[in-house]
Amino acid sequence: MTVFRGIAHVYGDNIDTDRIIPGKYTKTLDVQTLAAHALEDLDPAFASRVRLGDILVAGHYFGAGSSREQAALAIKAAGISVVIARSFAGIFYRNAINIGLPLVEAPDHAILNGHQVWVDLGQGLVIDETAGCIYRATKMPPVMVAILRAGGLVNYLRQYGSYEAADRV
Repeated sequence: MTVFRGIAHVYGDNIDTDRIIPGKYTKTLDVQTLAAHALEDLDPAFASRVRLGDILVAGHYFGAGSSREQAALAIKAAGISVVIARSFAGIFYRNAINIGLPLVEAPDHAILNGHQVWVDLGQGLVIDETAGCIYRATKMPPVMVAILRAGGLVNYLRQYGSYEAADRV
């Protein structure tokens, strides 16, 4: 899927992986445990408030810090369909794509908490339906869209065998 629509949960700049999932939960890959503790140090009510398909929105440098894959897993397991940020830390970006969590960079967004948001990965568009604003996002390369459609890198490689297969998808 490359088009998403959901309610925005908005946070600020420099949200690091320790704020996304506290270090004490990194010893598990149980996605239910990760989901239950996603963003708990930043927003203790997040896990109980988020609904399947909602959208996480952040400022600059989202996902800074360690290379732990559990940060992206926690967000995805909590029900977030896509993350929009002004910018992402590189390792978090790659981990998210690898596990099938879509990310969109929209450097000039002004999305507010609770707004209805629509995202088209293929077109590089973010629409804040509540405010009536359209933001141009960084367009995702076709191979990354194909990896997301497959549900992550492992599934993609099982289906197609190589990155070059994206030209045929």
